[in-house]
Amino acid sequence: MHEYGRGPDGAPGWDPVSRETDPHARSDRSGSLSVSFDSGEQGVPQPRAGNGGQVYGTPVAEPDVSASEPRRSAPAPRSGPSSAPVSGSATVPSSAPVSAAPAAPTAVTEQPVADGAAAAEHVSRETPDRDEDDPPLAMEALRAVQILNPSGEIHMPRPDHPRVFCVANQKGGVGKTTTTVNLAVALALHGNRVLVVDLDPQGNASTGLNVPHHAGVPDVYDCLIDNVPIAEVAQAVEGIPNLFCVPATIDLAGAEIELVSVVARESRLQRAIAGHPQKFDYVFIDCPPSLGLLTVNALCAAQEVLIPIQCEYYALEGLNQLINNINLVRQHLNPTLDVSTILLTMYDRRTRLADAVEQDVRNHFGSKVLEAVIPRNVRVSEAPSYGQSVMTYDPGSRGATSYFEAALEIAMRGVNTGGTA
Repeated sequence: MHEYGRGPDGAPGWDPVSRETDPHARSDRSGSLSVSFDSGEQGVPQPRAGNGGQVYGTPVAEPDVSASEPRRSAPAPRSGPSSAPVSGSATVPSSAPVSAAPAAPTAVTEQPVADGAAAAEHVSRETPDRDEDDPPLAMEALRAVQILNPSGEIHMPRPDHPRVFCVANQKGGVGKTTTTVNLAVALALHGNRVLVVDLDPQGNASTGLNVPHHAGVPDVYDCLIDNVPIAEVAQAVEGIPNLFCVPATIDLAGAEIELVSVVARESRLQRAIAGHPQKFDYVFIDCPPSLGLLTVNALCAAQEVLIPIQCEYYALEGLNQLINNINLVRQHLNPTLDVSTILLTMYDRRTRLADAVEQDVRNHFGSKVLEAVIPRNVRVSEAPSYGQSVMTYDPGSRGATSYFEAALEIAMRGVNTGGTA
């Protein structure tokens, strides 16, 4: 930045050398200033005098000068295809005379217009435009009304028999709980009776549905170990009609060890769900990130497996082991078990890796992969901190609309195939 100092006679003048601007814009020892312009480029902006220093872009009162000291204005901007008018004028004191003619055209280091144009040209092809990333307000409002369904006129097809989903993946952080909560809320808002069974000792699904799950609350542990009827444990989710949740507390962490010596330990959850007096259209079982007895109980109780897959390499690495365990359960414990649904989550369209993972999964699993893809969306991550799903927290967001499309696709597949996608 130029510094505004004093000339040799004590009058205001220009500092000998600018520290940050073009070396061709300089002053001599007598305080004279010579400014060089490049051909066809915008000139270097002139400084304005301030209170003891130099400030760009701040208009100040021009100093009074006598007739014997004529006021000189800054040179007018050069005409050219990229030149732009410079607002205002800079006043140069008489002690710093301006050279009569500008120096020969040379390169100017600061090129605001050219640099801006170059930056626009070099924007990454994978960076989404804001209009592409955020839906327009009118469309966002329309989708919010459609998702929240306040009139109750919009209905997703109901299956002819209960569909029990096990949401499983032994890798943590792939979106199992988020998928369980948001799919359940979307289906319940559109006319389906839904039960969520939180089988993860962390209790995140209970948190996302704002269901109490502190120590002492009846939970799924009582159903597995003490044979408490699940109807006595299930809680209605506030604000969401036809949605119920069986919470999980920290007591569930010890169920893995206690189930080892229990008779028919693999089918305890299946008997508890079957004994519920009310019939649900959908049952979603949120599994822990492991392949222990809790996950085996969920696989035995379910008819279909929904596998959320994060669009990264590590998520694919453990998928083969999960499929092998599902095949073992199918052979020995639950012959009707089927991997019916694959959902791609945390999709970042700015990266080629996400596209490569999506292509690999679709090539391997074919039609089992939902067309709906869940993108990375901050609203999805913010919603649990308010005890809500993203469907109610921000129904017009990209994450909510994506989960709504996934829920609708699951419902339509169940009707078209007689209840099994």
